[in-house]
Amino acid sequence: MTFEEASSRWWLEIGQHHKNIETTLQVLAWLNDAVGKNTDLAKIDDARIAAIVARRRGEHVKGDPKRPLVSPATVNRTCTQPLREIMLRAKNVWKVKTADFHFGQHLLKERQERVREASAAEEDKILSQLSPGYAEAVLFAFLTGCRRMEILGLRWPHVDFFGRQFTVTGKGDRRRVIPMSQAIYDLLWSQKDHHPEIVFTYVARRTLKKRNLVKGRRYPLTEAGLKTAMRRAVPAAGVEDFRFHDTRHTAATRVLRKSNLRVAQRLLGHADIQTTTKYAHALDEDIRAALDATSSPTKNPTEADGIRGNNLKKQEK
Repeated sequence: MTFEEASSRWWLEIGQHHKNIETTLQVLAWLNDAVGKNTDLAKIDDARIAAIVARRRGEHVKGDPKRPLVSPATVNRTCTQPLREIMLRAKNVWKVKTADFHFGQHLLKERQERVREASAAEEDKILSQLSPGYAEAVLFAFLTGCRRMEILGLRWPHVDFFGRQFTVTGKGDRRRVIPMSQAIYDLLWSQKDHHPEIVFTYVARRTLKKRNLVKGRRYPLTEAGLKTAMRRAVPAAGVEDFRFHDTRHTAATRVLRKSNLRVAQRLLGHADIQTTTKYAHALDEDIRAALDATSSPTKNPTEADGIRGNNLKKQEK
């Protein structure tokens, strides 16, 4: 079996059912070029895999030499892991003869994801720079911690106002039900008459025949449109080092501050709680403040003595 035949079969059985099929198709096209369409699976050994990974690792973001090299996480996600899925399915499911391979040796070590939490002031500034439709979608992200594609994929049949909950489909096509706070309820309710199916939409500002847009009409938000809106709004708001995904970090950290890891895990839809623990270190300042508060008697003996004296008087009574 050639790699082109294997990737085509994998697409029919697995890939076409992915949430973001455009990205999956791009990955398959790149792999077919890097591996070679006519390459027999029996010839894709560790040496060849290492060369393929090295090629991807040497590429720049979006193919632009002026931009940095792609990150180890991108190499794993767009090269090593999908290649591994195809090869393992061929070997274990289709019973095709393959070379011996050990993909664990080819996965790159990824940098620990930073946790960037927006302050309330930063959130307000960003939202103020977004036009109607986009502002509501980003506010929803701040309130729920939902991923961009989960928000764009939200449909009215997924929203239960009576039960005060909504359902999103996340990574791995895993569905999760999220309860509505009053703020989430009010936000969704304000959008209910805009479109019969899609929750988050925008109003076209001008007529564009090439894109079939008519000024004044509502259309579903797109991934490209939401990315562009955030890319422009953040610097315009005077906020530094903030990406759309950081709305998820913000929501998770705020929830964790008021509850516990299990609650944050359920909100974010993490299959493994270890993934959620990365947010725990974001609360270091809270812990430090609590420790400062408990050590205040040492810092302010007079105040401490007053407190102790009052407590003793209460006990005597």
